[in-house]
Amino acid sequence: MEALATACLEVDLHRLELRFASARLIEPRAVEQLARSIERCGQLIPCIAVPEAGGEPLVLVDGYRRVAALRRLGRDTAAVECWAGDLAHALVSVLARAQGRPFAAIEEALLVRELVCGLGLSQHEVGARCGRDVSWVSRRLQLLTGLPDAILGAVREGRLSSWAATRILAPLARANPEHAEQLMSALRATPLSTRVLRRWFEHYQSADRATRERLVAHPSLFVEALHERDERRTLERLRAGPEGECLAELYRIAASIAGLRKRLPRLCAKRFPEEALGLAFERLQAAVAALQNDLKGYAENDPHRDPPRGTHPPSAGSDLARDQPAAAALA
Repeated sequence: MEALATACLEVDLHRLELRFASARLIEPRAVEQLARSIERCGQLIPCIAVPEAGGEPLVLVDGYRRVAALRRLGRDTAAVECWAGDLAHALVSVLARAQGRPFAAIEEALLVRELVCGLGLSQHEVGARCGRDVSWVSRRLQLLTGLPDAILGAVREGRLSSWAATRILAPLARANPEHAEQLMSALRATPLSTRVLRRWFEHYQSADRATRERLVAHPSLFVEALHERDERRTLERLRAGPEGECLAELYRIAASIAGLRKRLPRLCAKRFPEEALGLAFERLQAAVAALQNDLKGYAENDPHRDPPRGTHPPSAGSDLARDQPAAAALA
């Protein structure tokens, strides 16, 4: 779907109304890279704007990052493509386009919310005009469910990833808004990577109430403890060597078998027939027997073991006098 476009114009930046700025991510690093590109090659892709009734103001529909880059360079004007038609039509057209940089999921959600709540389109209409089904529209709106404005602001400013906002802060805010607010305050002072936040949330879910209070109040202490534990485990692995790793793996296998025995009373005979269990057990027995033979063989034929006393290799003794002259020469 394409809106009717006029010729590309050079427009003063102050004439552009950034009405949908809150629906776009800021991403300072990307803006800096785009500014360097514009400084070298100029603005290659025009912004897109739709004039309000009477021609003013020009509502910026696409090109918020380009406008930020131009302002970073101290420019006063931007290449703008003015589209005729209503604002909803233009916004849907930009959302449905495949070219250009892809929108983040949360950006799509914010734009869809503008269309539904701000411009009065139904979810079915947004889906049809974007070439999507209504379930896609519903899923995008669900991303924003339970997300406070502070979290959305942190995502827009690049202080929090979309993944962390939707997978950690959103469910935490729905379950315990106070803890979500505490965590956001702590992350403002000490940001955490997505990988560390994932591990933090896993630990939070399995912790008791007192531990959860400490986790949300001081997430950096959890990171320090996590780092110390990882370092300790690394040192233990280095100290134990491959023999220690094999021994630890044997203990883990024994623990897995013990856990399996505890689950046996809950098995359903219809889902797990005796023949299938018997075949799986035979394979387990064969694997254990092979492992036992391998361990015994490596223990009896250790290539690093010291040679028995009283035995010498064929060339033993000759190496000590290798640099001495022969007996005939001495005579």
